[in-house]
Amino acid sequence: MNHLAQDDPLTLLRSYIADTEMAIDSRLPPERDLSETLGISRAQLRSALAALEAEGQIWRHVGKGTFIGTRPIETSADATAIARRTNPAEVMRTRLFLEPEIASLAALNATPADVAEMRVCIRRTRTAASWRQYESWDNRLHRVIGAATQNTLLLALLDTLSAVRRSVTWGRLRANKLRPDPDHHSFAEHDAIVDAIEDRDMDRARDCMRIHLESVERNLMRQRSGNGSAR
Repeated sequence: MNHLAQDDPLTLLRSYIADTEMAIDSRLPPERDLSETLGISRAQLRSALAALEAEGQIWRHVGKGTFIGTRPIETSADATAIARRTNPAEVMRTRLFLEPEIASLAALNATPADVAEMRVCIRRTRTAASWRQYESWDNRLHRVIGAATQNTLLLALLDTLSAVRRSVTWGRLRANKLRPDPDHHSFAEHDAIVDAIEDRDMDRARDCMRIHLESVERNLMRQRSGNGSAR
């Protein structure tokens, strides 16, 4: 990727993570290898890594490396332990309780940069070549919406919920397809959510997020019954 060396190091790193389809909790290559791959210095790489860590896209463990996603909950009530005591239906009901209010607060506090980042995530979900890519950008979209609230505690709660959601055994609730259909329900629903946030319409943002999550819940229940796909 040396021909991209003139690009911003942070942009290069974002593109690398997106294009390599790295799953949540995957470990990035060592700094020396990654800086060579991106064609940037290790100092530039460390600065880009710090920016992504501040955004919650990666986390670092001293002596173990750098990992995709948010830092795991490191208490006795960690995500894995919670996941063993819950189920997909509980997770969805909790999302329905929390995320519409997050969307509403995002409509109040989101910056133009936040909205632009949401649009990037939406475009990436539409062009995803696999379910893994779609899920990565879908997760990112919901977290950007959470970060746009400018409420640290709400974002921490959302991160905890997302970690539990990833740990719950969903029974591989997906249709036998490589990627979402072009008319996948989430595409238009995501557009509606972000449109409302951009318009500073708190009530509409709340309603659009609730409609979206209710669609996800219906598809989840349909999938558990043996029909359709849940996303």
